[in-house]
Amino acid sequence: MQCGVHFMAETSKLLNPDKTVLIPDSRAGCSLAASITGEDVRALREAYPGVPVVTYVNTSADVKAESDICCTSSNAVRVVESLGTKRVIMIPDEFLAKWVQTQTDVEIITWKGHCEVHERFTAEELRAYREADPGVKIIAHPECPPDVIGEADFTGSTSGMIKWVEDNQPSKVLLVTECSMSDNVAVEAPNVSSCGRATSARI
Repeated sequence: MQCGVHFMAETSKLLNPDKTVLIPDSRAGCSLAASITGEDVRALREAYPGVPVVTYVNTSADVKAESDICCTSSNAVRVVESLGTKRVIMIPDEFLAKWVQTQTDVEIITWKGHCEVHERFTAEELRAYREADPGVKIIAHPECPPDVIGEADFTGSTSGMIKWVEDNQPSKVLLVTECSMSDNVAVEAPNVSSCGRATSARI
């Protein structure tokens, strides 16, 4: 049973073709996955012939089928550099691709896809949190806008965020990502104090 959005169920099926994959609601969607189609990828290939396509796992099977390689937020930089090319097309998350660009010399061609959760955060909001509580540490997912990432103490994938909290044990942390992450981090780092919830997930 895949209790998630549609692309997650599709990805589970791709990885386990002999298994039956169930999803409670086939209409459960993702704004990021919906931002691009296989046809869009073919058009990108025509516009940039010979440039490999690196596709974030948060995409439909149709898009993955048109791609050269897939990545997660935790291995995106390694995947981009593993291709040994001077530039790549990285789809669909524009903000993730821009963050990867800051970590590598490979030229990244982006697509204007965004996660509707992560794009809502602002740098101004994070500065307000710091003013209200100067001791709070802020960690952000790379799907956030660049100005938000610029205000964060750490940027990384879901697993990277959990590890950062475990390693650093801040007294308070603001997680700039989906709200459910706070529960995951609370389990892994029970000594980190709670400081409530807002539009972002906080523990």
